[in-house]
Amino acid sequence: MAIGSKDLDAVSLRERSDDELVEELQKAKESLFNLRFQGATGQLESHGRLKAVRRDIARIYTIMRERELGIVAVVAAPVEPKADKAEAKAEPKKAAAKKTAAKAEVKADDDAEAPKKAAPRKRTTKKAAAAEDGAE
Repeated sequence: MAIGSKDLDAVSLRERSDDELVEELQKAKESLFNLRFQGATGQLESHGRLKAVRRDIARIYTIMRERELGIVAVVAAPVEPKADKAEAKAEPKKAAAKKTAAKAEVKADDDAEAPKKAAPRKRTTKKAAAAEDGAE
């Protein structure tokens, strides 16, 4: 498994056990050491690889800390097939359309039942008020 690749995304890391995470962390740290050594000797070809490995290490530490705090369960829920995802995306849109229509109906009912408010008073400036007082 290559470090800094799509194999170490958060979803796949959450499916691994604590021991496997520690093992991956050790591999990533070794890889980072080797990359730094290559950079110091001028043999490093891809500087972006350093960034990717550092992010992998941070991702592993984050998942380990989530488990420690009890934020996330040790084993993640199974991933839905792609066909179900398309249907799942369509359902919220339908539900949102129904909610919007229901809100419009409620608002229309509220507008019909609510008493009409008086028009707001016209505000005048101090100069205009003084001019009116002086005119009287």
